[in-house]
Amino acid sequence: MNAPIPGAPAGAPQLSPAELRAAFFRSFPGVAPAIILSAIDQTIVATALPDIAADLGAVESLSWVVVAYLIAATVAAPVFGRLGDVFGRQPLLLAALAVNAVGSSLCALAPDFGVLVAGRLLHGFGGGGLATMAMALIGEAVPPRERGRFQAYIVAAFTTASCLGPIAGGWLTQHLGWRSVFWALLPVMVATVPLARRIPRRAPPSRGGAGFRFDWPGVLLFAAFVAPALLALGQVQKANWGALPLALLLLAGAAIALFGLLRWEAKAPDALLHLPLLADPTVWRANTLTACAHGALVSLLTFLPVYLQGVRGLAPTEVGALLLPLSVGGAVGGLTAGSLMTRLGIAMPFACGGLGAAAAVLLAIAALAPVLGDWALAALLGVAAAGIGCSYPVVQITVQVAGGNHRLGAAAASVQFFRTFGAAMATALLGTLLFGTLALTDATLAALFARLVREGSSVLAALEPGVQAALREALGWSFRAAFLGAATLLALGSYLAMRVPLQRL
Repeated sequence: MNAPIPGAPAGAPQLSPAELRAAFFRSFPGVAPAIILSAIDQTIVATALPDIAADLGAVESLSWVVVAYLIAATVAAPVFGRLGDVFGRQPLLLAALAVNAVGSSLCALAPDFGVLVAGRLLHGFGGGGLATMAMALIGEAVPPRERGRFQAYIVAAFTTASCLGPIAGGWLTQHLGWRSVFWALLPVMVATVPLARRIPRRAPPSRGGAGFRFDWPGVLLFAAFVAPALLALGQVQKANWGALPLALLLLAGAAIALFGLLRWEAKAPDALLHLPLLADPTVWRANTLTACAHGALVSLLTFLPVYLQGVRGLAPTEVGALLLPLSVGGAVGGLTAGSLMTRLGIAMPFACGGLGAAAAVLLAIAALAPVLGDWALAALLGVAAAGIGCSYPVVQITVQVAGGNHRLGAAAASVQFFRTFGAAMATALLGTLLFGTLALTDATLAALFARLVREGSSVLAALEPGVQAALREALGWSFRAAFLGAATLLALGSYLAMRVPLQRL
């Protein structure tokens, strides 16, 4: 048997190479489809939105198709994490699959927009549960130091699925209609059930449900915090000063709900959120750094199409090709860091170095953007994404180790939550930075940028050549500021990685 692993929680299994392979073949085939489903659910719908609007006639409310999923997935993370820690994680993965399937079917059959949004709420709740339970089950199957390899596979699967989602959604919508986007996921869910049932069902690490009272007030307060907070950040992303009052009102509501949530969770007998875990220096610093890292990556993926089309004048097909290194780089970084973690037993130095390198690359892009060729820019973005990707398995495993075997679900849920909020916060911050920089230059150009974000590159074609040139020049300077903003987030993440107490596994 292997020697005990420094930093492993008490009672963690120490497996031989043969036992590790057996654990892999029992657990990973059931976990991988779950994580792929949770990833592809978020992106496959994007290219179907215009057809949904045309069919159901809800253009002004179309963003709810995305927002409903995001809110539900965020709320689902601590719910499934808490229940998995009490009743066992394999049954909760199967439950998440069932909820996801019901939500997908309801979306496919939706006769009107209201039913579609209800379906997306169920869809998101199941998707959030799938992501949380998949991460926790890998932690349950293998000891901490060996998890790097498995978590890296999950990062690669998640990144690949996220990239393929819009492509698959576009093809299905064009050839079979938008409802096929939801029907196409059902066979994958059905095929995942027998694989998930093969995952060993271990005894729950806590009380096994004896005397457990589910924290319904905590769930309601958590939802009352998450929904207005995400909606407020969505208002900020619209790059419109007129949306600011509503955003501030929503943020005030979220702050009140958060205050009530923290007071309740501190005294609840079976609290939804384990506050001592979230307050642990290893956990909150690791979660904050992953919020910075994931936020920088998602915000770049959000706004780079505007830069490539609005500043560099590229066609949508060229934009897709140039963004590919950014998506692939994250998977490469995750696989590399995961393999090295298993071999060397160190964790946070990979996150620190990777995020530091990514910050340096984005600083170089901010300085050299006007003279960089398209493919040179794409290559640098790929390097930055690889540095960011190094942090993903590191954070997941570090937080799991800090939480211990009895809190694997809560630990995985905390990572999921911080990444979701980090993405929303960073996208809002970079959007504000872009819009604010333009507004200081020319309010008219700022308004054109807001339209460009909402309506796409068709806005440029309708402009006079002189206005196009002025907008491109102003956008060039604004995006250099945005690259600096993303680099600052990554530098903060790198600093936090140095400050995480648990550095080795």
